[in-house]
Amino acid sequence: MSDNKVLASFDEIRALMQEVPGPDISAGADAMARQAQLTKPAGSLGRLEEIAAWLATWQGRHPALVDRPYTAVFAANHGIAARGVSAYPAEVTKQMVANFINGGAAVNQLCALSDADLRVYEMALEEPTADFSETPAMSEEDCVRAMAYGMMAVEDNIDVLALGEMGIGNTTSAAALCTALFGGSAADWAGRGTGIDDPTLARKIELIDQAMERHRAVMTDPLEILRCVGGLELSAIAGAVLAARMSRTPVLLDGFACTAAAAVLYAIDPRALDHCMVAHLSVEPGHQRLLETIGQTPLVDFGMRLGEGSGAAMAILVLKAACACHTGMATFAEAGVSGPA
Repeated sequence: MSDNKVLASFDEIRALMQEVPGPDISAGADAMARQAQLTKPAGSLGRLEEIAAWLATWQGRHPALVDRPYTAVFAANHGIAARGVSAYPAEVTKQMVANFINGGAAVNQLCALSDADLRVYEMALEEPTADFSETPAMSEEDCVRAMAYGMMAVEDNIDVLALGEMGIGNTTSAAALCTALFGGSAADWAGRGTGIDDPTLARKIELIDQAMERHRAVMTDPLEILRCVGGLELSAIAGAVLAARMSRTPVLLDGFACTAAAAVLYAIDPRALDHCMVAHLSVEPGHQRLLETIGQTPLVDFGMRLGEGSGAAMAILVLKAACACHTGMATFAEAGVSGPA
């Protein structure tokens, strides 16, 4: 993101959110006008038509392009992982980062298929956040620094930003975020994550409920909630979503953890995610509940729960399909086909 501000406090984040641009109504209208002239019955391409108009609206140009997609995966460790909330040890975060770098993960294959640049951002893997069941996960300074790091990952002149995360324990953090932001109990939001058994799920729920009681007095707004029960990579995702809005870059959000991170901004301003689409519906039960809460419909439901930006990277292909149809199809006049009566 060009012209990045050096952010040092939540107040500066809140002030920046007051400056975000709105949709480009003219570009969106141009897209809708072209849709009406293409050789097909009105609405027959379903969400592909919606996507083409959404891309134009948030890129601020018509026709929209998906020639330079970019995938950013943020990786960090969580102190809560030491409490046994995952089927895997925290060391797996670092091991998977190496796998990303070596090209061996699912997200590598999907980015190659969609011609998307992939960048992996390690965030102090040897310094996990604090155990949020006992103390706030981060200081304000650390949380803001992580958000600013995520903002700086949004490069200029990209057409769409796909976001993902890697961090053992982050579905526990995501469930805690949703519980604090939107109400209900931990049991409403927590799922099996990496495939945990019943006793581990019960422990996960108990620790989240404990955190809600312990931090209730200090979780006074969404950014404080992020500080208390979030993670470094989740904070970075929130920052990247904000920076993408500032630079008019449409965003694809991955699964539950990624959407929960972005939902922090939604809780501040429900319009904050208008430039975002959720790529897929995670198997994590809290994801469906979260999408209903923030008014998002996922692009696909393939039963995925991998994380690492895999669903978002895959959805880039859906966006490419929408643009190809929108720009490549003939109009009724061009094809000599009779239009609707």
